[in-house]
Amino acid sequence: MAEIEAMIEAQELRFMQSWMHRDAGAIRDIAARDFMMMVGSTPPELLDRPSFIAAAQDSFRCTGFRLGQAFVRRHGRCAWYVAGAKLELELGRVEWSGEFMLTGLWRKSRFQGWKLAEHAISQTAKDERFTQTVRSLQLWA
Repeated sequence: MAEIEAMIEAQELRFMQSWMHRDAGAIRDIAARDFMMMVGSTPPELLDRPSFIAAAQDSFRCTGFRLGQAFVRRHGRCAWYVAGAKLELELGRVEWSGEFMLTGLWRKSRFQGWKLAEHAISQTAKDERFTQTVRSLQLWA
């Protein structure tokens, strides 16, 4: 089990670094085709893979992060990652930084290894500007 924990933690670090460096190719490599990012705004909002990749380039930037203690729990061909983190984000023109909870659902495929299927960031944010800005990033809306 320790081997899976270390591998998932390394993949999560790679995902966060890819986001911070706005590396769309690396994000595509890490995220499953049906990837969804759940943002803990009020109300919560979703970004699908194309929306997240486009937003990470400009409107939803991670400018810094520090991951805290992580927990990984394997469920068959899936693993659940949970960690506290200090994030420095820019959402549109608004800074959104502080303590967050990160969760990730990692799924193992036969040919592509572990892929990130679901990722969530959540912080108590009662400012409706965050919800409206995240919603505006959705390419399907």
